[in-house]
Order: sequence, then structure tokens, then C-alpha cells
Amino acid sequence: MSRNVSKKKLSAIPLRPRPPAQQAENLRRSRRDRAAETAQDYVEAIADLSASLGEARVVDLARRLGVTHVTVNRTLARLQTSGYVNTKPYRAIFLTDSGRTLAAECKQRHETVTAFLRSLGISEKVAELDAEGIEHHVSPETLSAFEKQLRKR
Repeated sequence: MSRNVSKKKLSAIPLRPRPPAQQAENLRRSRRDRAAETAQDYVEAIADLSASLGEARVVDLARRLGVTHVTVNRTLARLQTSGYVNTKPYRAIFLTDSGRTLAAECKQRHETVTAFLRSLGISEKVAELDAEGIEHHVSPETLSAFEKQLRKR
């Protein structure tokens, strides 16, 4: 909590109850967004590993993403069903055309958000950390505004 905002001030803000249907829709959207965020992180990591190592393997993804190989295998199964990757047991992981497109879009979003944060004077380390979260949730309108502002510099 910000030091400038007292607990008393926060408790004085009236909270309006949300209609149950709206709350349910918000939660469904949140779950969809988290699933999309995971897919984006995976295809971006697969593209990076393929570019740097020549291939992406389950063990490399697990290490890169800080998860177990079981988690990687489960997620890869979902990504394969969604048409982003092709996998075979004990073989490298390959992005499909859709996967490569998504990875390129994610990389571009990440670079734009990072550059924008850096243009505000934020350190490289913090900008990179913050961009990891922002890049998944930034709207196309906001991203476009970031790009427009960066072109002015």
C-alpha cells in the first residue's frame, strides 16, 4: 500500500457490489488471459531456445521457465492442440507457423514495452521485469500509443 494513502481513506471508498454475472464473466476472462499468457511465454521461450541453441527441448524449457518437465509436457500438449507447436517424444519442440507468428508478436510487444519503460528513465533491469507482466495485458490501443511516443523521441 502506498504511504500516501492511509487505510482510513481506503476504507472510506464505497465499494459497489458487482452483479454475479459480471463477476463470473470477469473471472472467466481472467482464466483465459492466464492461459494465453502461458502460451505466449512458452512460444517465446521456444523461439529463443531454437535461435540460440538450434533446438528447444523439454529440459531446456523447464529450466528457462522455472517449472518441472511434467508442467512443460502438459502445457506442450495444450499448445499442440491449439496449433502452436509440433512435438514428438524425445525430440525437439518445433513451432508451427501460428506459433512462430505468436512468438514474433510477443517479442515485439515485449521490446516495445521495455523501450517505453526505459524512455521513462526506468532502469534496464526493472524495465525488463515489469515488461514481462505488462506485455501480456497491454491493449493494442495502449501499445500503439507507446509506439507513437517512442517514434517522437
